Parts: sequence; C-alpha cells; structure tokens
Amino acid sequence: MQSVPLTLFDVEPSEVLPHGRHARSAGPAVPVHRGGRPGAPDARGDASSSTSRTSTALLAPLLPDGPAWAHRLAVFDLETTGIDVETSRVVTANVSIIDYTGATESRFDWMADPGVEIPAGAAAIHGVSTERARAEGRFAADVIAEIVETLTDALDQGLSIVIYNAPYDLTLLDREARRYGITPLREPIPVVDPLVIDKALDRYRKGKRTLEAAALHYEVDLFDAHDAGADAIAAGRVAQALASRYPAELDVTQHQLHHSQVTWFGDQATSFQDYMRRTKDPDFTARTAWPLG
Repeated sequence: MQSVPLTLFDVEPSEVLPHGRHARSAGPAVPVHRGGRPGAPDARGDASSSTSRTSTALLAPLLPDGPAWAHRLAVFDLETTGIDVETSRVVTANVSIIDYTGATESRFDWMADPGVEIPAGAAAIHGVSTERARAEGRFAADVIAEIVETLTDALDQGLSIVIYNAPYDLTLLDREARRYGITPLREPIPVVDPLVIDKALDRYRKGKRTLEAAALHYEVDLFDAHDAGADAIAAGRVAQALASRYPAELDVTQHQLHHSQVTWFGDQATSFQDYMRRTKDPDFTARTAWPLG
C-alpha cells in the first residue's frame, strides 16, 4: 500500500529559513484584565466602589471580541529538508506568541545543521543551501530540545498552538526528538489547525489550500512565505480571521475545538482517500490521525 500523508490538502512542503536561534520580544503582553484589589482606594481615595468603576471604565474596552481561544495564541512552524515525516530533518523553526490583535508578543527562531544534505528542490524553495546550514546552523539535537521545551511552556500557559497542517510539523518533530533521544512533546492539546478548519467550514471553495492561498483569502499579510516566523505568525492570524468569520461555529472552548478538528480531519482524509482510490490508485491509504500521525 502507498501511504502519502503530506499531500492531502495541496500544502507546499519543505520550507527552510536561514536563522540562528534568538528571541525577540515585542514588549509586554497586552492585558486582558485590569482591576484593583476589592476595597482598595481609587485615585480619589474613595474605596467604596473602585472595583465596579474599574470594570466599567477600564476592563470592558480591553476585552477582545470573538472566541476566547483566539485571544492569545502560540504559533509554530517548521521548515525542513523534505516532505517525508519519517526521514526529513528540521532546518529552521519558529515558536511565537501573538495577542488578540495578531501582534507578536514574543518570538523564538532556530536554525539547525540537519546533518544531511538539503535537497536541491528544497533549496530552490527556501534558498538555503547545505553549506549555509552547516556554517550557520546549531547542533540539531540542541535545537530540537529547545523547540520541545518552548512548545511545552506554551501548553503550560494554557495556550492553544496554531500549526498549519499540524500532522506534518508535529509528527516530524516527534520523529526528530526520538532520533536524538529527546523526550517528545507530550500529547499536544489544544492545537488549532487553520487548514482543517478552513476546509471544514468552507468546504466547496475552489483553489489551493496552501497557507499563502488561505492568507490571501482571509486578508492576512504574508510578506515572506517559506520563512518559519512569517508562516507561523500568518497561520495564527488566519486562525483569528476564521474565528471572526465563523463565530457561531467556532465560539467553543479550546478542547471542544480540538476534538472537532480530530473529527473534521478524519472525514477529510477519508474523503481524499476515497477519491484517490476511485481515480488513481486503488491501494492508496491516507493517514487519518490528527494532530500527530
């Protein structure tokens, strides 16, 4: 049987970014709650109603609209040497946090020496040669460990992690961790996959479903496609655009959305498998597990 897990939705694979690891902060997190200790005096020294005045005058304007899961998000993207999650290696990666406006609160970028040749086809997409990765990249095991640690921290904060075509990035990261004897990322819940959501809620739209196409459709800027940071942040903003476009369907809890995506992805993969078996390969098998294959 043929197993082709990475082309279900016309996603362009194998993207690499020439970065070393560094953290960039866009300033302190935008607060979504502001209030004083009940009974504490306000600016006029009146302790009788400071809490209610704070709620009315300060808290309400700061509360963002839309589903709560979209108010603050971790975003993640890998750029790699190929499309096979079992054999491809991480070259670059990004984990960032965005606020409810889509602004970047913090950003971490990595570049690894993958320890293997970067195929010409991949280099043609991202412009990073094997020689450059060897010269500028860090030891791959250190990079993988730091990515896992940073994603774990985001989950510990209670954030959803946005990953466009999550099974690719998460499965490849899992295999890389095991390759280097690193404890893999724990079960990644909750995850938001804009690709799965877009296909579920706008099922009959014609055209590609790549990140670039989705960004264009949902009017999200993506100025440097195939850059890990640009792609990760754009995916987060597409997720927020989906939350605004489909409030009735997506105004649910983080975990409700996660489990809905499990079902949606399974249905989408099964439908694609049926199509492939009817039209091209009667033995074609698609992976149906989400978000980790």
